[in-house]
Amino acid sequence: MNKSIRKSKTINTDKVLIMLCDSVCEVLTKASGNNITYSAMVQKITKTCLKPDVASFVLFDGGFNGLVVTNFTSSAALEIYQDYMRNMGMPESEISQSYMSDDVANVLGELTNQMVGDFTFKVREQLQTHITQSQPKMMAITKLVQISVDTAMDKPQMRRVTFSTATNKIFYLEFAMDKTEFIQLHDFEAAETIDPDEILAQSAKDMAADTPAPIVKEEEDDADDDFMASLGL
Repeated sequence: MNKSIRKSKTINTDKVLIMLCDSVCEVLTKASGNNITYSAMVQKITKTCLKPDVASFVLFDGGFNGLVVTNFTSSAALEIYQDYMRNMGMPESEISQSYMSDDVANVLGELTNQMVGDFTFKVREQLQTHITQSQPKMMAITKLVQISVDTAMDKPQMRRVTFSTATNKIFYLEFAMDKTEFIQLHDFEAAETIDPDEILAQSAKDMAADTPAPIVKEEEDDADDDFMASLGL
């Protein structure tokens, strides 16, 4: 009698979303020095939007296509930014008190870059595939802006997750990706992943040297500006 075939492990969209949520919590908790958590419930949504007060988006492609949107309330944006600056040893006199400050957008943009970067490493480690990300575009906005990249995705699935800061300030993550499943055919040894502590340590060195890396690379400005113009921004 033939031995039964081992049941394959399947990873769907929601399990990929958990990987992303874990990256968000790990990076922001390390950066702020305070615990960041996400809801056990997730919403299915039909469109992704940038919403007030501080929002960003990141596109990724490769093994699968997708979009990550973060929407911060003013209080959540300011708390995470200020906690991060204090954690980096910045004096209070140099910490902005307005969520509309360029400094807030720059810091949250860099943290978003780190969150999605950590996620891409998890994808490489756990899903054995490769994705690349665009530079985050972070901005303070006063009205809702719909982001649509449906044509780049195969039957897109969209989700919204609620996150909370240590003082219960709320922010949201919206996620869209191809409808797909990853099926594990055989066991494999996971590759070594990036250490969030190393990323934050490098950020601290950059700030100490007063030469922070630019959020958007100069050679990418034209492409980003064209994309933003197509959104009416």
